[in-house]
Amino acid sequence: MASRAGTEVRDTRGRPLRDLRISVTDRCNFRCPYCMPRELFGPDHAFLPRSELLTYDEIGRVVRAFAATGVTKVRLTGGEPLLRRDLSVLVGIVAGTEGVADVALTTNGSLLAAQAEALKTAGLRRVTVSLDSLDPDVFQQMADTKIRLDAVLDGIAAARDAGLGPVKLNAVLRRGVNDDGLLELVDYAREGGHVLRVIEFMDVGETNGWLPDEVVPAAEVLARVQAVHPMEPVGRSERGEVAERWRFLDGSGEFGLITSVTKPFCGDCTRARLSAVGELYTCLFASTGTDLRAVLRGGADDDALYEAVAGRWRVRDDNYSEVRGQQPTPPKPEMSFLGG
Repeated sequence: MASRAGTEVRDTRGRPLRDLRISVTDRCNFRCPYCMPRELFGPDHAFLPRSELLTYDEIGRVVRAFAATGVTKVRLTGGEPLLRRDLSVLVGIVAGTEGVADVALTTNGSLLAAQAEALKTAGLRRVTVSLDSLDPDVFQQMADTKIRLDAVLDGIAAARDAGLGPVKLNAVLRRGVNDDGLLELVDYAREGGHVLRVIEFMDVGETNGWLPDEVVPAAEVLARVQAVHPMEPVGRSERGEVAERWRFLDGSGEFGLITSVTKPFCGDCTRARLSAVGELYTCLFASTGTDLRAVLRGGADDDALYEAVAGRWRVRDDNYSEVRGQQPTPPKPEMSFLGG
């Protein structure tokens, strides 16, 4: 497989495979209604047993296979990835993979303060923290947790201090729930040297109660921010970058918008996703995945694993966001299983 390193693999629409998102666990210590609503993920919910999760060595093999197809960026997600024991060990494995230039983490931030330094030392380059509100009451309502907002803010500060900045902050706005706190989030990011990215509320999975009326369109968000803090657009740095980027004219950093609902970017999507049990998904909204765990545990060599990855990508034709609502779709996996 080494001879294939860097060989570009393209799907049926000519999209290369450049980014891999890995869900390392289905567990989370929050119960955000748009991801893991408590009525369905309560005390009796049966999370995956450890034996069903990919081991770190198995994830390492998968990452090597993806790197051979042209993947250069890997992001660790969950569930809440920092609940997975010794995550810095996995970061080191991924960061040490030939061809992988960037290792990032998406987290709710509640456990980040204690782990930021070790993660940075292991090779983590960037971190994204989900932060939907700076109002303690709204935060606890949206996260449905007893964990205090201060724990998340402490994690953000620790990541910045460890050299993992600028920290990206992901905020999902829901009309009538937290959209009135938009400018407070903007000011917090500007003052702290972070980058806020506002994400349109998406219909991920089958349990998040998505309603089109709750989507705050990116154009509206942009107008509200521009009215207070003038900005200019920043061009994409590379194909597959999903955020529309804007630069504050006063020099205080950047702002981003992710517009999966109102302005789909399927045509430039270069991402694959690996679930905690080793299923390869070629779209966040895909109904089924390809079982790489069976390949791994069936005794396949690295060449067979590469072919399983590359072969699936070559036949990929996903464009869910472009055709949303135009036809019935099969049930979709939950974001907590697949990773955001």
